[in-house]
Amino acid sequence: MFDLSFNFIKIIKKNLFPFYRDKKLKFVFKTLQDGFTKDVVVARFVGGCVRKHLTNDAIDDIDIATILSTDEIKEKFKNTDFEVIDTGIKHGTVTLISDKLKLELTTLRKDVQTDGRHAQVEYINDWQLDSERRDFTINAIYLDINGKIFDPQAGTIDLKNNNIKFIGDPQKRIEEDYLRIIRFIRFKILYNSNVEHTTSQAIRHNLNGVKNISKERILVELFKILDLKNFIDLNDSEHLKELFSLIFPEFGNLKRLERLRKIFNHSQIKRDILLAVLIIDEKNNHEYFAHKYSISNQTRENLNLLAKGLKLLRENKDFFDKDLEKNIYLRGKNYLINLNILNFANNSKYDVKFFLEIRKKILQSKNHLFPIDGKYLIQNGMKEGLGLGKVLKIIEDEWITNGFYISNNRVKEIIKSKLG
Repeated sequence: MFDLSFNFIKIIKKNLFPFYRDKKLKFVFKTLQDGFTKDVVVARFVGGCVRKHLTNDAIDDIDIATILSTDEIKEKFKNTDFEVIDTGIKHGTVTLISDKLKLELTTLRKDVQTDGRHAQVEYINDWQLDSERRDFTINAIYLDINGKIFDPQAGTIDLKNNNIKFIGDPQKRIEEDYLRIIRFIRFKILYNSNVEHTTSQAIRHNLNGVKNISKERILVELFKILDLKNFIDLNDSEHLKELFSLIFPEFGNLKRLERLRKIFNHSQIKRDILLAVLIIDEKNNHEYFAHKYSISNQTRENLNLLAKGLKLLRENKDFFDKDLEKNIYLRGKNYLINLNILNFANNSKYDVKFFLEIRKKILQSKNHLFPIDGKYLIQNGMKEGLGLGKVLKIIEDEWITNGFYISNNRVKEIIKSKLG
């Protein structure tokens, strides 16, 4: 059994109800096997789902390797409840979807030609050769529908010992796809393992190759890294910290992770606030990051709002004091909670006690609801139109200024003045 830190309940559940016993998965494998004798292995689970099964982690994506071509797969499932989607025909991949179950099926293959970004492949039916083209030994562990392991690269041993090893020559594996440098760092952080000297040299030698990878692919891997529960411990490994900084120089505030560790358990940090803590600074570094990686509008907006909020917080000493309820009304509690985190991470003068006091004040503060709406104004003589919103804004501003109070008489006075 793997000597990792597991939740006991997860272990029991995994042993009693392993994922591969799912009825739909059994149907998929039976359908794939139809027409072949039992001695022919047509399909096996591979990659992350197998690795997570062995480490008792939650399985989110399921990948299946098969000797069948994409056309053969589509033919077998055309009259079933599964929808077949051409997600990567050029690479021999289709996706099967039925209700909430989503499976990626890829034909066994070997690389014929690579350029550091993409590969030209040849489809095969040799499981050993298929394993040799994969990135790390822990991702070349196969599992059949009966739970039998096929481990041609000894990945289970490396998984047990938390070793992240390239299959074969690290230099060659990296040159095939430079994104593997970032993936290597992700798995090293995930399994809290050290970087071997030869691998470190190969990575450093090929760092410039990362520039040739699309920003979209890099961003996907970066977000996976930030989503790791133990990313907050990055500074514990000088090698990993240095490699990460070389690839992502925008993250010049990694020391702030030490501040975050004082107020968070590993499972509590959300990606957006972690990203904000690491890239927001006085030089508007977050704007450069947003432009470089073409991040989503929502993430960009969140970063901009937090950056503006941090500036306001520094300029207004009453932000979390006299103006707290006003800011809660205007911006929401979740925003202020995140701003408090960002402020704490940015300012070594604030201790944990101060941070917790502010958080408590935010959570216990009252949520105010503006009591006037457009319907009320119309009932009191105003006509529908753009002017309605302007009057509402005037009333709302006065209501906020007066401590969230305004009399009916005062509202009617404002309406009357605008009607006149």
